[in-house]
Amino acid sequence: MRAADNCILCELLHPHNLRGEVAMKYSLSHAIVPAGETTLPHRLKTSSEVYYILSGEGVMYIEDETSEVRPGQVVYIPPGSVQYIKNTGQVDLIFLAIVDPVWRSEDEDVLVSDGPGTGE
Repeated sequence: MRAADNCILCELLHPHNLRGEVAMKYSLSHAIVPAGETTLPHRLKTSSEVYYILSGEGVMYIEDETSEVRPGQVVYIPPGSVQYIKNTGQVDLIFLAIVDPVWRSEDEDVLVSDGPGTGE
């Protein structure tokens, strides 16, 4: 499905969707940003997020910082930080997204921006 930030997202593990008691406080998703696309600027108000880059290449934007990302890299995104990621390669940018505490729709703000690199 297309997530609110416009990436293609598959929720792999979310304790609220599992049957029975599960002692975990995080959620895990598989995300794809197609070649040439950029996610929308967004922030998680109270949760931190970690991206683990599986394939592709791009540029990660967190607040006023930017960094190139490649397979095997880990990116930490603090709670409340405006973030987005741009696929700068010729193939899909694929990563795992770990959210702690668990992702909740009411914790996410998708922002409208005409900032550099957003493609907006």
